[in-house]
Amino acid sequence: MPLSTEILFQPFSVGSLTLPNRIVMAPMTRSFAPQGVPGPANAAYYRRRAEGGVGLIISEGTVVDRPASRNDPDVPSFHGEAALAGWHGVIDSVHGAGGKMGPQLWHTGAVKGFQTDWTPDVPVESPSGFDAPEVQRGMAMSDADIADTIAAFAKAASEAKRLGFDTVELHGAHGYLIDQFFWAGTNHRTDAYGGPGIGERARFAAEIIAAVRAAVGPGFPIVIRLSQWKQQDYSARLARTPEEMARWLEPLVGAGADVLHCSQRRFWEPEFPEIDGDEGLNFAGWAKKLTGAATISVGSVGLSGEFMSSFGGEKSTSVGLDALVKRMDRGEFDLVAVGRALISDPQWVEKIRSGEGELRGYEVTALGELV
Repeated sequence: MPLSTEILFQPFSVGSLTLPNRIVMAPMTRSFAPQGVPGPANAAYYRRRAEGGVGLIISEGTVVDRPASRNDPDVPSFHGEAALAGWHGVIDSVHGAGGKMGPQLWHTGAVKGFQTDWTPDVPVESPSGFDAPEVQRGMAMSDADIADTIAAFAKAASEAKRLGFDTVELHGAHGYLIDQFFWAGTNHRTDAYGGPGIGERARFAAEIIAAVRAAVGPGFPIVIRLSQWKQQDYSARLARTPEEMARWLEPLVGAGADVLHCSQRRFWEPEFPEIDGDEGLNFAGWAKKLTGAATISVGSVGLSGEFMSSFGGEKSTSVGLDALVKRMDRGEFDLVAVGRALISDPQWVEKIRSGEGELRGYEVTALGELV
């Protein structure tokens, strides 16, 4: 008999935010915002997830005000009058359905888009002009570029609070700009934003978090999404030991991050099995243990397969949640993010809660419309 999912439906609070359950809608790029402006279809898409019982919705990545912050013309912006008006409509719609939501603020750095050959009409930027180790693309950021980027994140976060969003997430994972500063393979800088240690390379992210905290004030929750793996290299590791992980994450929490959103391709895989075995703590578990911050675990929850493989045509079927429930029962992490299952089925959370209704699988064709 499957384990009870009751623990997923316990309330959770962080700062000014109180959630009715522990299930987060993961940020998932949809590319349905022409000219970067979300409209009624986007608002209805997110409202349906709120109606379906999602505890917290994190929006798809939405780009900050930098010339080359996007790698797809139809991902949304979080700056400019038209885009912000669109997002106002989104959050009003979600709140109207009783939901909670935060935008994910994003800069794609030197990474090319998955679903388009489009490129910006200005040079892409990254810490050192690299997209991946030994793969040059774009230009290295100047001190002024870095300062302007930090300010752009802070401005976007301030706008999110003004519009009525409940939290904000910074995209610091998967090989995009913030993550390119973390990664030694793409950060070759010799100034204060580089260095041989992960703690030194965390400075850019920490300064963004500190600027966001100053912009939104105390109490407003700040989330940062992080990953060891990169879309450029699935085997990449920023922290090979708990000590290195502490040097990476502690400056981020110290700067003001309340929640660490810890992305794995498969949430059940232990982060340091050589220390605590094959059933040991996952990334979110270690992050919580080392920093004391609240954590979100994410990676193939509720589905077979994993997201990146789906682009090659691999289909995913619904699977049980016993492994997830066991880890949450032991307090390993606080929240769990669900992506693909919620793209296919806005009622997924309610179906899990009630035990009624067929759970849908996922295939990449689901990205072709806003269900």
